[in-house]
Amino acid sequence: MKYFKSQMKQLVKENKELQVHLKELINEHELEKNFALKALYHSEVADGGRYQTAYQALDVPKE
Repeated sequence: MKYFKSQMKQLVKENKELQVHLKELINEHELEKNFALKALYHSEVADGGRYQTAYQALDVPKE
């Protein structure tokens, strides 16, 4: 599965728990938002993460 920043932003926007987790990543590890989004993707979405189905259900951006 491929990472799309716009898709990940949409998933976080729609999920309060992911919003909290994103803020924790940014604060605890002093990450920029884009890097924290990618880290969140790898921990919660990729490789069978618990939000993988919700991520896949979002529209794939046209590039």
